[in-house]
Order: sequence, then C-alpha cells, then structure tokens
Amino acid sequence: MSSPKPKFCLSRAEAAHFEPMHGYRDWLKIRDLGLSDATHGQYDAWVTRANDLGGSTGRHYHNYDFQIMYVTRGWVKMYYEGEGEFVLRAGDFVYHPPKQVHDFMEYSDDIEIFELASPANHHSIDCLL
Repeated sequence: MSSPKPKFCLSRAEAAHFEPMHGYRDWLKIRDLGLSDATHGQYDAWVTRANDLGGSTGRHYHNYDFQIMYVTRGWVKMYYEGEGEFVLRAGDFVYHPPKQVHDFMEYSDDIEIFELASPANHHSIDCLL
C-alpha cells in the first residue's frame, strides 16, 4: 500500500492568520503553515507568537519523532532536562530529541518562533513534579 502523494504548500505572510491556543495555552497564538495537510500528517509546521505576557508551559514533552525550534524574533527562556536553562534569541535554533522534557518559561512581547515537527497532530504530555 502506497502513501498519499504530498501536495504543494505555500503560506504567504500577507495572508497570515494567528489563532489563540484556546483553553490550554491562551497566552500563545499559532499560525498553521499548512504542512500537515500537504504531507498527510507526516510533518507539521507553525509559527508561535505571544498573545499575552506571563505564561509558562510548565515542564512537558511531545509525542514527536522529530521537533525543531528556530527563533525568528525576540527571545525566550527555555529549560531542557539534562541541559539546563537557556535564553534563545533571534537566530537561535534548537532540536528537541524525542520526549525531551522542556519548559517555555519567559519570553519577550515580540517573541516569534518557527517550529517543525513530525508526525503532525501532536499533543503535550505534562510532567508532574
């Protein structure tokens, strides 16, 4: 059985629409870049911005096989289990190995992060301390 053929995907900045993460992380808003649909769930890509200051994800991990973050604007203070805390600034890149526990702790009001993950349709698993 063959997998469906990926589709061309173009997401233009002038048509960008950011949706708040209702209920779970209201202080973040996400721009879906359409990659999940184009790749039939093999990959997902989005841009994250702050909707409000003062939020934190708490320590958690995702059910991804692959995840990267690239800071395009502003800064964010992150915690990575076994690695420590880092302030990531515009131009900084990080790869999260599978099940890497992390925490989005503090951030600038202009934070913007490009994220890419596989497979799509992720969810967060909170770590109880």
